[in-house]
Amino acid sequence: MRKTETMSKIFLIWIVFLLTLPAVKAQKPTVPNYLGGIKIDNDTIPHIELPQVNVFPKARFKSKQEEQQYWRLVWRVKKVYPYAKEAARLYQKYQQDVPENAKRRDRRVYVKKAEDELMKLYGPKLKQLSITDGRILIKLIDRETHNTSYDLIDQVKGTVPAVFWQGIARVFGNNLKSHYDPYGEDRQIEQIIRYIEAGLI
Repeated sequence: MRKTETMSKIFLIWIVFLLTLPAVKAQKPTVPNYLGGIKIDNDTIPHIELPQVNVFPKARFKSKQEEQQYWRLVWRVKKVYPYAKEAARLYQKYQQDVPENAKRRDRRVYVKKAEDELMKLYGPKLKQLSITDGRILIKLIDRETHNTSYDLIDQVKGTVPAVFWQGIARVFGNNLKSHYDPYGEDRQIEQIIRYIEAGLI
């Protein structure tokens, strides 16, 4: 009896499949009314703009220690990345507000005002940054502004302050002239930033 019931079920499944098969074949694929294209010589080649899709590989670690180091780096990047973004915003604002032919005194007044605002907003938090945090921040400022921290100080405050702060940075093992290298030594930081921007970490 059970065998007969099983055979009946299989038979019914096949009947349903065979009944729907002609209907599936009869359906025509939906074609959009307009397909974009690009013209090359006398030919028009179909062209569709597809949205960017980011594919992120799963992180693999050789050891527990390597994994811990990675997550410490994630924590540091998330900590200082907002400051680098803010530095880029302020630098852009400075370029808009202060013309290139502005007098040195006018530049000093503007910079002093900006410094006071920055210290009021971020002073206590920036003072808590470690040397490693500072090193990452220097790199990220270069990433966001396309200028090293040394060049920014030189442009905004002058060469003497830039040299002075470079000397201080070197004492603590940092370098204000450090460039960001997303394809080399800073590849992992770049990957972390992409994860942050994608909302994955």
